[in-house]
Amino acid sequence: MSSSRPAAVVVLAAGEGTRMKSATPKVLHDICGRSLVGHVLAAARELDPENLVVVVGHAREKVVGHLAEIDPGVRTAVQAEQNGTGHAVRMALEELGGGLDGTVVVVCGDTPLLSGDTLRALASAHGTDGNAVTVLTAEVPDATGYGRIVRDASGAVTAIVEHKDASDSQRAIREINSGVFAFDGRLLADALGKVRTDNSQGEEYLTDVLGILREAGHRVGAAVAADHREIAGINNRVQLAEARRILNDRLLTRAMLAGVSVVDPATTWVDVTVTFEQDAIVLPGTQLQGATHVAEGAEVGPNCRLKDTRVGAGARVDNTVADTAEVGPEAKVGPFAYLRPGTRIGVKAKVGTYVETKNATIGEGTKIPHLSYVGDATIGEYSNIGAASVFVNYDGQDKHHTTIGSHCRTGSDNMFVAPVTVGDGAYTAAGSVITKDVPPGSLAVARGQQRNIEGWVARKRPGSAAAKAAETASREPDGEG
Repeated sequence: MSSSRPAAVVVLAAGEGTRMKSATPKVLHDICGRSLVGHVLAAARELDPENLVVVVGHAREKVVGHLAEIDPGVRTAVQAEQNGTGHAVRMALEELGGGLDGTVVVVCGDTPLLSGDTLRALASAHGTDGNAVTVLTAEVPDATGYGRIVRDASGAVTAIVEHKDASDSQRAIREINSGVFAFDGRLLADALGKVRTDNSQGEEYLTDVLGILREAGHRVGAAVAADHREIAGINNRVQLAEARRILNDRLLTRAMLAGVSVVDPATTWVDVTVTFEQDAIVLPGTQLQGATHVAEGAEVGPNCRLKDTRVGAGARVDNTVADTAEVGPEAKVGPFAYLRPGTRIGVKAKVGTYVETKNATIGEGTKIPHLSYVGDATIGEYSNIGAASVFVNYDGQDKHHTTIGSHCRTGSDNMFVAPVTVGDGAYTAAGSVITKDVPPGSLAVARGQQRNIEGWVARKRPGSAAAKAAETASREPDGEG
């Protein structure tokens, strides 16, 4: 048997998961940016198996569709009726053409904390010891609900007894079956044909294979997991939250040991696909999701949620929501900014307080300091966009583009009605609605003339507080109070 590359890894993912109380199949629930089964597949892929097959059953159309998205190379076997784990593995072997030469590793699809290192250790122990089957076990504080590992006086594994079938003395055992096994492929296929259903559930237990192989004189071994939390299966929302916390802590610890400053790990959440460079800083209340990358010396937070966003070296992102955006080196974003997909912020540029951007390229050194919406736009270098500006990009049917050149100064409360271009070095007056192109170096003024109607308040609002204030002011010299 080869311990370096298993002939197959079988992932059991056919169960309904009724205790989740959800329309979503249990194995598709998400933690830290991956589904439960997605985490298991990622660990299995670290073994580089010749075959990777997932046994599906409940809501199989949804599960198969998800698998096609996250791992197109995976194969599926259908367990139309959930008749036990032994039956599920038989379905997988039938999909693979029967017994296989080499090691077959069986894992559960609801164990997101299981690591590739633990699976490699199991496969290695299995091959080194020459076992017919090796079970991954763990010592747990509370073994309720788990199958117990029964050993003889020499310490050899003699059986795995399910909780419902265990005696009182067996239920006192704290070493449990993880549901993860390494088998000799040929012996597994033969033993599965001998599994009976005379148990409390009337099902084919995969664990019965151990007794069958032992009675036939084959060696049965065990490998104990270093951390019992790795083998924890998810059966309800409480366990889902607990696993999310453990995995998040694991990810943050890895980042901090690599040189990232995480100021408050308790309020910082990251996905498994998030990456950092050394000396990145993450402040409290921050969520980093998807393919987000934080470069060297960048500071993110507090209170940010970034998804699929790249933050350049030395940039600062404060109290910001960003989705599929790029923040250039030494740029400043926020507080309270919203970067929507397609936003690209240049080197040392600024997107400030209550600014929303979408499909916008903002050049080096350009500033959009406050209270503005910039959508479907290109802004050149070292321009300044005045407060309360709106890039009017949608005519009710189609989106249109606005171009602002380099070294422009646009006034406050401007409307840029796309499609429109403001040339390099141009200015626009405050309160203007820009509907025509502005040539380079020009000043655009697009607003009505101011007209003051004297005495309007006294005539239209007699007796009001405003009228009394105006009357008082008119009696003061030069109108000064």
